[in-house]
Amino acid sequence: MKRLLIIFSILTCILFNVSVEASDTLNGAGATFPYPVYSAWAFDYNKVSGVRLNYQSIGSGGGIRQITDRTVDFGATDAPLDPEVLTKSKLLQFPAVIGGVVPVINIAGIKQGELKLDSDTLCSIFIGDVKTWNDPKIAALNKGIKLPEGDITVITRSDGSGTTAIFTRYLAEVCPQWKSKVGSDTSVKWPVGIGGKGNEGVANYVKRVNNSIGYVEYAYAKQNNLVHIALKNKAGKFVEPSHESFQMAAATGDFKADTHFYHWLINAPGQGAWPIAGATFILLPIEKKDSNKNVVKFYDWAFKNGDETAAKLVYIPLPNELKDKIRAYWKANGIY
Repeated sequence: MKRLLIIFSILTCILFNVSVEASDTLNGAGATFPYPVYSAWAFDYNKVSGVRLNYQSIGSGGGIRQITDRTVDFGATDAPLDPEVLTKSKLLQFPAVIGGVVPVINIAGIKQGELKLDSDTLCSIFIGDVKTWNDPKIAALNKGIKLPEGDITVITRSDGSGTTAIFTRYLAEVCPQWKSKVGSDTSVKWPVGIGGKGNEGVANYVKRVNNSIGYVEYAYAKQNNLVHIALKNKAGKFVEPSHESFQMAAATGDFKADTHFYHWLINAPGQGAWPIAGATFILLPIEKKDSNKNVVKFYDWAFKNGDETAAKLVYIPLPNELKDKIRAYWKANGIY
C-alpha cells in the first residue's frame, strides 16, 4: 500500500509539472513580419510573468492553417481575414502592431535611399518587363546615378506570406497590369524571380546575389544591413522607409471592431507616408476561452509595456484609441 501511495505521489507530481509547464507556455505560429518584435516582447514578458512564448515564424499562410486546425493557441497573419472567413472558421481577429514592407536591393555602389522607383517601374520589374538596371524607365528616375547593365534578379517569397499579401496588394492597387495578370494573395504565381522562405530567406538571397531586388519587412532590412529604395508615394513624393513614414501611413487607418478590425494600410494618402504599410493580426479560436485569456494577457501587457521596444525595431505601436477598441472587443467576447 505504501509503495502504491509513493507511485501515485510521483505520478501526481509529474502530471502537475506537465500541467504547469503547459499553462506557462503560449504556442503561436504564423507571420515572419512581426517575429522580431514578438520575440523581444516575449523575452521581457517571461521575466515578469514566467510565461514562455513558443512562436513558429512560418509565414502567414502557415499560421492561418494551424489556427484553423486548432494546433496552436493563436495564429498570426499580416493579411487580415475578412469577416465572412472569420465567421466560417470561428475565429476572432485583432491587430497587434504596424510595420512596413520595403523593396531592398544589392547593387554595387548604390547607397541607402539613393535609387528611386515609382509604382509603375517597381511593377514592371516584378512582372518582368524591366529586365536590367539601366533600363530607360529606371534611368529616367535616377539621372546622375551610374546604373549597371547586368540583368535584374528578382527575389520573392516561396511560402504563403502576409508580407507578400501586403506587397502584392500594393502592386495590384497601383498597377492594372499586375491586378489582371497576377493579383494579390499570401501566395501568387510570380512572373519572374527566385523564391526564398520567410523574410529571412529573402533577406539572405538579396545579400548574396548581385544586382538583385526583393521585399522584406523593414526590421529584416535593418538587421541585415540591406539597402532600401526611395519610393514615390500616392502624394507624388519620394519617401524612404522610416518610423515617421510608417507612422504617417498608420495615422490613416480606420480599424473597426464590428469587422474584426479588417483593414489594409496600402497606398496611404499622406505627404510623407510610406506606401507599402500594414498591420499584423492575431487570430484566436472563439471556443477556447481559457487559452484565449492567456494570449490576451500577453498582448495586453505588450500594449502597455512594449511600445518602446516596438519603436526601437522600427514598428509602429498601435494608437491608444485603437488599443482601447481592442480591449472592448476582447471584453465583448469574454476573454478580458
